[in-house]
Amino acid sequence: MTQRIALITGASRGLGAALAEELASRGWHVVAVARTVGGLEELDDRVKALGLPGAGGLTLAPMDVTNEDAMRHLCLSIHQRWGGLQLWAHTAIHAAPLAPAGSLDGKDLDKSIATNLRATGSLIPMVEPLLRAGDGTALFFDDPRAGSKFFAGYGATKAAQIALARSWAAENAQIGPQVRILMPDPMPTATRARFFPGEDRDPLHAPREVARRLLASL
Repeated sequence: MTQRIALITGASRGLGAALAEELASRGWHVVAVARTVGGLEELDDRVKALGLPGAGGLTLAPMDVTNEDAMRHLCLSIHQRWGGLQLWAHTAIHAAPLAPAGSLDGKDLDKSIATNLRATGSLIPMVEPLLRAGDGTALFFDDPRAGSKFFAGYGATKAAQIALARSWAAENAQIGPQVRILMPDPMPTATRARFFPGEDRDPLHAPREVARRLLASL
């Protein structure tokens, strides 16, 4: 492969979109996955507006990471077109409304499990061969809310996702692919605004700056 290929799941906004923009500006080709078509199109417009010589491009993949058939077809297409991946950044998340553990909504909990845990568990076997073929790296992003009050649904499923990633990292420490778990700085994202409405956003870090810092740590 002559071009570096990245898969970003959850790429329409927040950190996922910032990573896609930053990688494209460095010449990567990014396969951007998200449910929101409008968000992906806005991302595409921003990347094209960069107008940088040698900038990479995007392949927009509007789909839900919980749709295993769609994700399996996408991974097959990546294999057929490029042969492998150099990076997978998994930023897709379901942030259920805050609620006491004694008042969890069953539908919200099921969606949190499906998106935050089950989708991750099904994606790892699909993406692992692509990363091995491309000598690639998988990135996960921790958010240690587990055990905090009112974060029962989100915190428990996010912690389970990270536990799954840690097991995968330990299993592949000697043989690859490399699996990294990073801690982003707090950012003024829509998800954070749902958790902390009315928060002073001035001290928060711009997603693009966070993306640069995280990529520099690799």
